[in-house]
Amino acid sequence: MAGMLQMRRSRGAASGFLLVLLGAWGALIPFIGPYFHYAYTPDTAWTYNTARLWLEILPGAAVLLGGILLIIATGRHIALFGALLAAAAGAWFTLGPILSPLWNNHVPLGGSPAGTTVFLRIMEQLGFYSALGLVIVFVAAAAFGRILSVPSGIPAIETIPPTERIPATETIPATETIPAKQTVPAAETVPAEQTVPARTGPTLTLPFRRARTEALPQRQARTEDS
Repeated sequence: MAGMLQMRRSRGAASGFLLVLLGAWGALIPFIGPYFHYAYTPDTAWTYNTARLWLEILPGAAVLLGGILLIIATGRHIALFGALLAAAAGAWFTLGPILSPLWNNHVPLGGSPAGTTVFLRIMEQLGFYSALGLVIVFVAAAAFGRILSVPSGIPAIETIPPTERIPATETIPATETIPAKQTVPAAETVPAEQTVPARTGPTLTLPFRRARTEALPQRQARTEDS
């Protein structure tokens, strides 16, 4: 259960830092504003009264505290509380001057803008109460939604027992040696082409050659006689 409520600190750090700045502005501006002619009546620096306590100091301190909780919180419940506290204080910045006549004999608390021009009085109204409260509520609501969008938070880290030691991998025997490629015997020598004896046909002896052949011995005999 504790792990379900945890969260990363970075989820609310940026919003918390902005809320710290806005809370410090809301709590200090009525005291330091008169130095640069930005004030509500009474327009003197470091002047304290009950109206400033209820409408500016307390809500500014609440926003500042909510921002610090968002920055340092590691649990969702603390961060959500800080965001809700800042949002409620921001709403009071906007609604406090409007509701204050209900318990102050129909007289608004906090005085009136001390600016000499209409534009400056509008900026004082926005910077002291109305716009300041709206910005604070927006930032706090964004932080609240960002934290709430992860319902499971960061799960608790379970201790995993050490696993059994994995034995070393077995040595794989070498594969059998593949015999060398067998020598293919050369092809048998084809005997030379046998000489086919020419077919000799019977010799035809012409009659005139035979007569001539028979006449040769007779000539040779005559020659010898002569």
